[in-house]
Amino acid sequence: MIEMNMTQYLSENPGLKYLFFGGKGGVGKTVLAGTAAIWSASQGKKTLLASTNPVHSLSSLLMQDVFGRATPVNGIPNLDAYEIDTKDTIEKSKHEIREKIEWFLKFAEVKTRADEFVESATMNPAFEESAMFENMIDLMFEDKYQVYIFDTAPTANARRLLGMSSVYSMWVNKMVQSRKEAMSLRDLLSYSKRKQEKDPLMDYLLNLRERMGRAKSLLTNPALTSFFFVTLPEALPIAVITRFISWFRDFGIPVGGVVVNMVIDKNSVKEDAPDFVKNRVAMQDEYMQTIWKEFNGQVRAIIPLFDNEVRGVDRLKHMAKFLYT
Repeated sequence: MIEMNMTQYLSENPGLKYLFFGGKGGVGKTVLAGTAAIWSASQGKKTLLASTNPVHSLSSLLMQDVFGRATPVNGIPNLDAYEIDTKDTIEKSKHEIREKIEWFLKFAEVKTRADEFVESATMNPAFEESAMFENMIDLMFEDKYQVYIFDTAPTANARRLLGMSSVYSMWVNKMVQSRKEAMSLRDLLSYSKRKQEKDPLMDYLLNLRERMGRAKSLLTNPALTSFFFVTLPEALPIAVITRFISWFRDFGIPVGGVVVNMVIDKNSVKEDAPDFVKNRVAMQDEYMQTIWKEFNGQVRAIIPLFDNEVRGVDRLKHMAKFLYT
């Protein structure tokens, strides 16, 4: 049985500001994030529901266009929703990279076009996630809302996304050390006054280190941040979060708990129900035992399988009655 439900968990952690919902694709992350956002707004807190999933679903869920900008959700005071424009983020990042590279090449007196370096940097498969991470922490740093609820990409992508603060920090520390060594050698070999000039690359690295340190402090603060895993009572979704839940803890990202979605109500299954339904109930019963065993004390809510699609604010309000019991 549930030892501490979602309402009790939030009551014991009243300062939570950044809530993330993740899990395997298709488990209902967007629906649960939307439900949590509507409930948060109903508590009088100015709330932002944001999607960091490159394949956005919020506009479809809310039945209104929230792509590219924070948009008030119709009929829900205190709630804005925002599907982050990945293309815009990437183009902005490319522009910033080009400026930094041109800046550095001019400083280093290297007569090479920046475009070649930009092409190399932005062809990296992780570049889109890096750009999305930058956009996400920009939202967090703006601090315009009391609560931020993020609908994340499938867990493996969310793992990389949220882990970037630590990865960036380690990379920047090494870059700063290398830059110090390079500048020290340049000063020894140079007799010109250029050694007295400001080092733009070092300034950039130090600013980035400060920015990543700030992001990491927010993402790893259990008083401010919680990551909730969404699963179905099925083998693959359970295996995914079993694998990744310890990774999130290793990176210091606080895990708020597990929400089990789309559970068939056994009381609604009659004797003359089709064998398919009975078999599904039996299967879910078996996997619920696994969930209780694997995530003992961490299950925050069990959401039933509804006979209608959960879409639109009215259905999300109804969903909130089950997420927050």
